[in-house]
Amino acid sequence: MPFVAATRAIGRAGLFTFSVLRASRPTADFFRELVREIYKIGARTLPIITVGGAFVGLSVTLLGYRALDTYGAANQVSAMLGLGMYRELGPVLTALLFIGRAGSSIAAELGLMRATDQITALGLMAIDPIGKAVAPRFWAALICMPLLTGFFCSLAISAGYFEAVHVIGIDQGFFWQVLKDSVDFSEDFLMAFVKSAVFGATAALVAAYVGFHAEPTIEGTSVATTQAVVNASLLVLMFNFVMSALLFR
Repeated sequence: MPFVAATRAIGRAGLFTFSVLRASRPTADFFRELVREIYKIGARTLPIITVGGAFVGLSVTLLGYRALDTYGAANQVSAMLGLGMYRELGPVLTALLFIGRAGSSIAAELGLMRATDQITALGLMAIDPIGKAVAPRFWAALICMPLLTGFFCSLAISAGYFEAVHVIGIDQGFFWQVLKDSVDFSEDFLMAFVKSAVFGATAALVAAYVGFHAEPTIEGTSVATTQAVVNASLLVLMFNFVMSALLFR
């Protein structure tokens, strides 16, 4: 039955999550792998994050100006930009870009390790494959996602400032003052990083799970990569709604 199969899949995913946490031991080899993964899935994702953040900021500023100008409130565009970035768009769009760039890479790498029997070889050498191949990727994603979200929001607001002040003609002092008054440090700014950390952990776990359990073929690797992107994206959107409903009232 579909319900039973879904329940079993959730149970296996939960056990996999506990095994990742249990295998996360602070050893020298673990930190070497962690630094390598931070560079691979964090630093290499930064260019697409910065470009995406800039264009999202430009689009939101233009859309907000056109909507608010209808009611004579065009000077409030920075409030719409700041709240939209920190509460919703920043963490969600960063997570979706991260999944497309780094999540697919995690699933593909682990899928290829399964297809080429590298995961089996680690087990035969008495090396925990989850601790060696999965745990560093999980913690790297958990660390990198809030940082990438910060870059995304910074570039979005900077691009929005440029368009609002130098193109539309809004006073720059009024722009920053409205942004400062509308965005709360704990309820908006910090919550954006809490959400991004949850999204990063979700993306890494989903990608690692489907890649680690992929069929040991090239086709199985491609299927796992597709599943990682689709499933992680849907979970991020679902968790975003739940967290927004609970955090922002």
